Amino acid sequence: MDASSHPSIVTDETSIRYDGWRIVAVCFLVGTFGWGFGFYGQSIYVAELHRLHGWPTSLISSATTFFYLLGALLVVFISETIRVFGPRYCLLAGLFSLAVAAVLIGQVTEPWQLYVADGVLAFGWAGTSLGIITNTLGLWFDKRRGLALNGASFGGIAGVPLLVAAIGAFGFAGALLTVAAAMLVLMVPVVLIFVGQPPGRRGIVSTSVKPDAQPATQIRAEALRNVAFLSISIAFALVLFAQVGFIVHLVAFLDPVIGREQAAVAVSLLTAMALIGRVLFSAVIDRLNQRLASAISFASQAAALAIVINSRSAIVLTAACALFGFSVGNLITLPSLIVQREFDPRSFGVLISLITAINQVTYAFGPGVIGLLRDMSGSYALPFYGCIGLELAAAILIVTVKATPLVVAAGPRDRAAS
Repeated sequence: MDASSHPSIVTDETSIRYDGWRIVAVCFLVGTFGWGFGFYGQSIYVAELHRLHGWPTSLISSATTFFYLLGALLVVFISETIRVFGPRYCLLAGLFSLAVAAVLIGQVTEPWQLYVADGVLAFGWAGTSLGIITNTLGLWFDKRRGLALNGASFGGIAGVPLLVAAIGAFGFAGALLTVAAAMLVLMVPVVLIFVGQPPGRRGIVSTSVKPDAQPATQIRAEALRNVAFLSISIAFALVLFAQVGFIVHLVAFLDPVIGREQAAVAVSLLTAMALIGRVLFSAVIDRLNQRLASAISFASQAAALAIVINSRSAIVLTAACALFGFSVGNLITLPSLIVQREFDPRSFGVLISLITAINQVTYAFGPGVIGLLRDMSGSYALPFYGCIGLELAAAILIVTVKATPLVVAAGPRDRAAS
């Protein structure tokens, strides 16, 4: 039964009985698989395909770049797609694409096949990652969106070690097939049962897809001329370029130093700290200077990268991964919170889809560039030092630009009411 058909549903999103919290649970599970297969899984794919086929790291990671680029082109239209088809069918399409892609990745024997598989994975990523999760939660949440955006990091906490263990038990292809099947068996009923009609008609403003705002193309054009919006986009794009590149290559970097199992533990701890950091910040982030919090997070990642480059101790490397991970979850959600605070709420869905796409286009090149620099220089020191420079530049940028309003023209109903 859709939530909107129940007359006694609680509409106060701050209440523990608010039905929107079940959407948080669904998005938590969607994010677990989306990030497990599409984000953190890339670290496993690079290392495992290199081991199985001997392909150059730069070749494998270039397919990852293709995956992120195509995903970025798709995610920019998430807001409109949800408006047309609704969150339920968009989430289901994303999950099915994710499952098909996982099976294909396990079967590749030639490099061109990896590009095909990553192309399918891009559709799955667009339908299970930040863009769709943020827009879906925006249909149920406004004031408590910061608290609602928890869950995606669990894909790395549980996904990477489980995937490594499954590969050991079933082989690479068998592990991906098994996990993909388990995802569909679990998630299809969950989405069908719990994702119903958003509460837009029950007095809660649906900031993601409100029809009274000006057309999405006009909002995008205005945003791309807005200095404050560009400062958010550029700063987070630089950081996510470094962050995604580092995470995708993390297992390949740690494997010869501390071993595959310990490397998986380090990735798991990194993502566990991402979840802990997000939970700790979620209770207070709406009251903080979010730009300053972002800059501190960028600097902490730069410090962690410096430690990783200069250490060969398993304990120190694992601790540095934990430090790096503490801000990973917050860097995924901080852009949406800054946009929510600084811009017209009617433009939220379009702006967050746009900023997600800009970030993804930029960080799509992270794995490929790092892989290329690693092959050229013979080590990860050069690309990781470059990532430190990007993190520090972003920290300066995000705190030196002040918010400037983004004018959103009134829609026909607004003008009629005035």
